[in-house]
Amino acid sequence: MSKLMLKASVNAKVWANTSVERMKAQADRGQGAVEYLGIIVVVVAIIGVLMTTNFGTTIATAITTQIGKITGAG
Repeated sequence: MSKLMLKASVNAKVWANTSVERMKAQADRGQGAVEYLGIIVVVVAIIGVLMTTNFGTTIATAITTQIGKITGAG
């Protein structure tokens, strides 16, 4: 293989590897924000359910009872 062909082959390989790495980096760029948004939506939904139903009061009462048992107040 001539030096010119070897140089062209190496340059093509380097370009291909660099291009693939750039595409991978760009594909992952916004993923963190979407995940945080999903967590926020789930937390807001849970808080909404707890505030609009009696389930929130039931949980608060159970926690308070258990804390009272641990501290000896209950």
